[in-house]
Amino acid sequence: MQIFTLVTGVIYIVLEIRQKNFMWVVGIATSIAAMWVFFRQGLYASFGLNTYYLITSFIGLWHWGRDRKRLVANDSPAQADDVIHLNRLPLSTIIISAVIAVMTGSSWTTIATIGVALVGIGTAQGYEPGWIAGAIISGAYFGDKVSPLSDTTVLASSSAGTPLFTHIKFMMVTTVPSFIITLVVFLVVSLLHDETSALRAADFSNDLKQTFNISPWLLLVPVLTAILIIRKVSAIATLFIAAVIAGVAAILFQPHVIGFIADPSCAGSGRELSFVEGFKGLSIMYYGATSVDTGNEALNSLVSTRGMTGMLSTVFLIITASCFGGTLVGSGMLQSLTDALVRFVHKRVSMVASTVGTGIFANMITGDQYLSILLTSSLYKKLYEERGYKSKLLSRSVEDSATVTSVLVPWNSCGMTQATVLKVATLEYLPYCFFNLLSPLMSIFIAAIGYKIVRNK
Repeated sequence: MQIFTLVTGVIYIVLEIRQKNFMWVVGIATSIAAMWVFFRQGLYASFGLNTYYLITSFIGLWHWGRDRKRLVANDSPAQADDVIHLNRLPLSTIIISAVIAVMTGSSWTTIATIGVALVGIGTAQGYEPGWIAGAIISGAYFGDKVSPLSDTTVLASSSAGTPLFTHIKFMMVTTVPSFIITLVVFLVVSLLHDETSALRAADFSNDLKQTFNISPWLLLVPVLTAILIIRKVSAIATLFIAAVIAGVAAILFQPHVIGFIADPSCAGSGRELSFVEGFKGLSIMYYGATSVDTGNEALNSLVSTRGMTGMLSTVFLIITASCFGGTLVGSGMLQSLTDALVRFVHKRVSMVASTVGTGIFANMITGDQYLSILLTSSLYKKLYEERGYKSKLLSRSVEDSATVTSVLVPWNSCGMTQATVLKVATLEYLPYCFFNLLSPLMSIFIAAIGYKIVRNK
């Protein structure tokens, strides 16, 4: 059933990209399957999310059918089959990202795969890149937080000494309200968006069809990649296998594009792709920068890539940040700085606020969320025990700060990576990552009112 949910979910995304009304039928099937899976596993928050998504699928089916009739009435039969208004894209984006992140347990994987496609769709619809990137990141980090497959969730619970599902259940008190507020914000943005942008999307769709061979068989690439991720195959093996499969698919379905990358002067010649040209084109595609002329300047920027060499600056920054953060932690300098905060802790609110502040501060200093989680947990674990609070309060406070705010720091490994992958600057999407901004504040607010917070007997 999990595989079925995965496959139908990928098909849904492709149909949405191609703006086919049948996507809502597939979405209904995906939601029902996901509801069954999450209910059986006791993940009731995800079950509720998919219940909402099931309802919106029925609403979307009705709305898109109405739009199609309107296009036909306006004597636009060609557009009626292919163009449907996506005036709810930001809301759909955050929900899709959340569902995939829950299933995979990885915000990075979600952003690097479906997130890239959603940015392109949003740009085609006339949305500011910061808004779409904010919706993607908000949904991805929500799913990452509540997923038992997430490495950061496991790390936060284990470092604080809290059972995993106890930690996830206790997080719902702060996570669900933050996510609901975020959904409302993006719903308002979706409702206020100009629907005439659908015509621009039609141009994008036509240019894509003229440049690339679009086939349902191409779904095998993301489906097989997602299966490898779910099966917890090592990252290196997953990347290698996915790259090989994508290369084979490119040779089979896009030989003219590979030929153009290998030798732009031979574009439009109509001759078959030779072995040497195929090898050269794939090598450039894997390692170097590539660009394809689609006849649409805006679309050209979306389909251009920088290859593996384009990520070297990000890799170097991550290595440098990790070395710097490790030096600060190992030498005790960072602990000396944070000890000053602990001296001002007297009550529950100040204790949680200090934990949240330390998590954010550690993300800014160390440049790595894993170091931030471990450091914050180790600094406050004894304090929470002495004050008589259960470890789940500590693990939740750490998760609400160190995990979700890492992507908001430009020099943090998370912030740098997501900015590079989405091609949206960190400071550009930061104001729109409402879930990530609200989570630390919600953690402090819930601590202030004392909801579901009890001391050890």
